[in-house]
Amino acid sequence: MGGMGNTIEIPAALTEMRGEGAAEWLAALPTIIQACVERWELRLEGPFPRISFNYAAPVERRNREPAVLKVCPPDSEFVSEMDALATFAGRGMVRLLAADKKLGALLLERIEPGRAIIDLPNDATATGTALEVMQRFWTPPEQPHRFLTLQDWFDRAFARHRALYGGHGPFDAALFARSEALIRELLATSEEPVLLHGDLNYGNVLSAERAPWLGIDPKGVVGERIFDTAILLHDPMDRILSQPSPEKFLRRRVDQIVEQTGFPRERVIGWGIAYAVLSSLWWAEDGGTGWDGGLECAEVLERL
Repeated sequence: MGGMGNTIEIPAALTEMRGEGAAEWLAALPTIIQACVERWELRLEGPFPRISFNYAAPVERRNREPAVLKVCPPDSEFVSEMDALATFAGRGMVRLLAADKKLGALLLERIEPGRAIIDLPNDATATGTALEVMQRFWTPPEQPHRFLTLQDWFDRAFARHRALYGGHGPFDAALFARSEALIRELLATSEEPVLLHGDLNYGNVLSAERAPWLGIDPKGVVGERIFDTAILLHDPMDRILSQPSPEKFLRRRVDQIVEQTGFPRERVIGWGIAYAVLSSLWWAEDGGTGWDGGLECAEVLERL
């Protein structure tokens, strides 16, 4: 089997990657994929559409078991995803079948039919599904662990932003200061930390056969549970901000999160603001567009 003779297709979006080491990784990617095919005896199919950061393609193992090959730049984010998948062990999450740290490769359970909750017609159903899935995988990390913490995420993001812009940069100065104070308070008063997904957005919950719904693509970060609900308050951003009343739309989501989880409303909103600001810091750091949308969501949440 071995996959020899398969044409290895590199999606066009990946060829536009920028950043340190991107060109070297892209040049080596066909060789890495071929090494994975040979090591795990895979039959390779064409890559998934809408790929932007990592290579991912359906494959078939020697025993004809369907799987997914994911190849990532072998950085700390890849290691966190690999460790998180091993820790979650398939609870509410895609299963890790095999991994090669040196190659930056993961062999994953194939989730079918794989419909994302972002495509569900009812927003309350989509939100409720995400909340149900995340409550299945939260677990205390083994000690000691090598995951980053929420404190690490926020400290590094604010430090990099200040280094890049010399201060608040393109952010409104008052919102920047309020957000930083809020984040310090949330971190100082956090409850028992667990291993979080870190990015369970509406595209990262898929319909499955083993369970009705499963999560994919965990970041793997340690912090209090409420943080994982925060992304539901600024994703998908364009859908939220195009509503006739974004306040009404997000108020309904907040109400649902509080009702379904029992989390304190003030902390749900607080972490929603914090995560929206964090995502804006990341966007601004990368020089991309969309950072202002995150801040707009944060301002809407401040009014709730």
